[in-house]
Amino acid sequence: QVQLVESGGGLVQAGGSLRLSCTASGSIFSINPMGWYRQAPGKQRELVATITSGGSTNYADSVRGRFTISRDNANYMMYLQMNSLKPEDTAVYYCNRPGRWFDWGQGTQVTVSS
Repeated sequence: QVQLVESGGGLVQAGGSLRLSCTASGSIFSINPMGWYRQAPGKQRELVATITSGGSTNYADSVRGRFTISRDNANYMMYLQMNSLKPEDTAVYYCNRPGRWFDWGQGTQVTVSS
């Protein structure tokens, strides 16, 4: 099993940037696709970006062109660079394996003020 720890969230003004980090505990991370999810108050958790073990990426329409997902398999890390942030990006952000979830981490809060 893999333990996931998200960090890097915070309060930012609209148009600003943040970089989220995901630290995984086990080497199994390196051979699995991974993704960033977010959950806003009163809404379902949604998948916003994915990356395969080889680095191929995909994005939800709502973040494409503004967010960039990347990973460092050697150090069991994954990142989400978020630019041009909007108030609607406000949510708790989580990392996990799409479709076959590991245990969820605590997430990291991102708040974008208008």
